Amino acid sequence: MADKNNSRRVESSIKRTSFLGHLGLIAGVFQELEVDKLIDEKLPKERDHKVPHSVCILAMVLNGLGFIGQRLYLFPDYFRTISIGRLFGDSVTREDLNQYAIGETLDRIVKYGPTKLFTEITLHIMNRLPIPVHCLHADTTSVSVYGDYEDEETEYIDITFGIPKNGRWDLKQFVLSLIVNQHGIPLFMNTHSGNASDKSTILEAIKSLKSALRPESKVYYVADSSFYTDNNIKNIGKSFWISRVPATITEAKELLNANLNLKTLKSDERYSFYQTFVDYGGVKQKWVLLLSHKMKEKKEVTLRRKLEKELEKAEKSLKKLAGDDFFCEEDALKAAEKWIADFPSVLFEKVDLKTIKKREAGKKGRPLKNEKLKTYYKIDGVIKVNDAFVLKEMEKMGLFILASNDISLSPEEMLKYYKGQDKVEKGFRFLKSDAFSISKVYLKNKSRIEALTMIMVLCLMIYSIAEWKLRTKLEEENETVPDQKGKPTKRPTMRWIFFKFQGITELITQKKGKTKSEILNMEEIHWKILSLMGEKYENIYL
Repeated sequence: MADKNNSRRVESSIKRTSFLGHLGLIAGVFQELEVDKLIDEKLPKERDHKVPHSVCILAMVLNGLGFIGQRLYLFPDYFRTISIGRLFGDSVTREDLNQYAIGETLDRIVKYGPTKLFTEITLHIMNRLPIPVHCLHADTTSVSVYGDYEDEETEYIDITFGIPKNGRWDLKQFVLSLIVNQHGIPLFMNTHSGNASDKSTILEAIKSLKSALRPESKVYYVADSSFYTDNNIKNIGKSFWISRVPATITEAKELLNANLNLKTLKSDERYSFYQTFVDYGGVKQKWVLLLSHKMKEKKEVTLRRKLEKELEKAEKSLKKLAGDDFFCEEDALKAAEKWIADFPSVLFEKVDLKTIKKREAGKKGRPLKNEKLKTYYKIDGVIKVNDAFVLKEMEKMGLFILASNDISLSPEEMLKYYKGQDKVEKGFRFLKSDAFSISKVYLKNKSRIEALTMIMVLCLMIYSIAEWKLRTKLEEENETVPDQKGKPTKRPTMRWIFFKFQGITELITQKKGKTKSEILNMEEIHWKILSLMGEKYENIYL
């Protein structure tokens, strides 16, 4: 029995498995685009840790996109079951990816400049891939963090209270600005203090990317209404832009309330439009008023529910008003006018004044014979829904205005380009989601938080590039892969592809001093995807 147990121990000591899964796809992007070479050129190693900074950055990206979040000081433990050799090369061990090495890398990123490094990675990648830049979508978001952050690191962003977009007023935050292309690939990022204004940060981001990019074709910068100010319009320069117009602007209010003859949009019958030309902020531009019929239907349902609650509230308020006594008719009528002004969604179907006689204040009991009584007036009214108000509200629902300084753009083109704004919003949801565990900020040092934020956006970039490349290859080769329901698709999400690779492991066998490695659980669909992605990806799994 002892011999049998010893045999098992020997056998287990020479065979082991490690997880490879989808991580090879992520490492493949790094290798194909030679991101590691650029990082080591910009961030040469200055201290005595073993691995270069490119390896640590790849480790953080793999950790971020690995479905299992770990704090930075647990990195060696995270990579305990990961196929280190295939992802980093045989010279790297999991002990090399320790807290010290990761911290040094974050500090070097801070020293070099997180935004500067990310921009140089962007330009480096664009020299190797034909990433389209026809539409660049800009936006900002707030990122809430736990902790006091009271130290005086004035040269870095100020993590403080601001206007949170997630409703967490109790937490301090910083602001992240992001610009992505029409496929959701981030091309620019920057961090700002928690109380920074969207109006200034968006323009700053656009100007920074403009100075770095030299695109040959026409480029449109697309943004939400926070961009649309007379200052931003004047200072953006000669670039073309498309923006939603804030409904608070006087000219916008007039257009939204005007009685206009809207035309159906040829490319999408769900929308109607009216176009005009304005001169706002000293810039000639086209405004397109759009009505989304789908949005209108949805908001009409919401309005009806709101009206029901307001009518119930108004009836309770009127009952209270009807109990008040007024000394004269004029006072009673003024009170009725003031009351109806407070409830514009209703009007009086019938309103009368009733007179009642009462003893003077302070006297109780039945009036005496010949006692002089005081006359009071009471409001007696019946209310109903104000149809004119409701109709006016419904007409405005689903209405919004798009503006562009390229007056040659058609309404169809403006709407199409603006709809791509969802790409940057999806990017923010990705960064804040727990799905890939890149939203967990565990650092106390403000400067390292800026560096880690750059790594978070780099995760989004690698993920988006992999997805865009696979979809492009599927389209070019007229190929498909099965989606979650088993149906063929040319536009799979990379998250689904990552999931499909989850069962892939590496088996390492050591026998008589020789080491043998083989990949287990590979199926035809995996080789098909790797073939589409390219040779460098295939080599990781061979």
